[in-house]
Amino acid sequence: MNLKPMWRTISRILARGWLAVLLLVLWEVAARAASDAYFPPPTTIMSAMGDLWFSGPAAHLFLSSKALDDFVPSLSHLFTGWILAAVIGVVLGVALGRSRTASDYVDPLLQLGRAMPPPTLIPFFIIVFQLGATEQVATIVFGVIWPVLLNTIDGARAVDALQLDTAQVFGITGWQRLRKVILPAAAPKIFAGLRISLSFGVILMVVSELMGSTTGIGAELLSAQRSFETPKMWAGIVLLGILGYLLNEAFLLVERRLLAWHAAARRIET
Repeated sequence: MNLKPMWRTISRILARGWLAVLLLVLWEVAARAASDAYFPPPTTIMSAMGDLWFSGPAAHLFLSSKALDDFVPSLSHLFTGWILAAVIGVVLGVALGRSRTASDYVDPLLQLGRAMPPPTLIPFFIIVFQLGATEQVATIVFGVIWPVLLNTIDGARAVDALQLDTAQVFGITGWQRLRKVILPAAAPKIFAGLRISLSFGVILMVVSELMGSTTGIGAELLSAQRSFETPKMWAGIVLLGILGYLLNEAFLLVERRLLAWHAAARRIET
């Protein structure tokens, strides 16, 4: 049995994780020395997190009923909003990126829209959609569409003219040109926008749940804050940090697999 790949993986984890472990140890020592109820040590926070969300049976992956009540609505709103924004952003971005005239007309509106802080529009979305899932998804879509849209425009606009001319010579036009030339050339920038938008989505997921929602991680965090249950409040904050990290790592894994050809092409060029 070849153990080298396993040892390489362990070595990478240790090389990347030692600083986080050190900071947790320092946090634990400092928090216990300060004995401040508003800044509990990590062990207390992890205990509260376990009791709240990870005290279920092994058959349910140790998820408690409270975890299902909070995670399912939060993640469903996050991914629904993110996927909608991704589809709309890529479609519009490619169209605007390949049409300089349309882009020049629409650019002032795009710059105006991207400058609006999404949380300030939550009252408007509440009036239009009322409190609930639709309002939360709309908040996420509006906030996360801009990185996808603007990156897609830049990527579609930057397609090498030589590639387009070569495709035309070989009779590759219309849908085939879009699928085989434009989208592959714009893919690195599109994926960069998708990755940034996913991080924004987590933030807006919580913000939208803080405004009158009764379910979700954000609603639980607000409830803990109002009842002065500091360990539960910190448990929600830490959980959101872990969630953001895991989503980013999962996205990078998918991106590396789907854009492996791009990395190989760059290595050949250099």
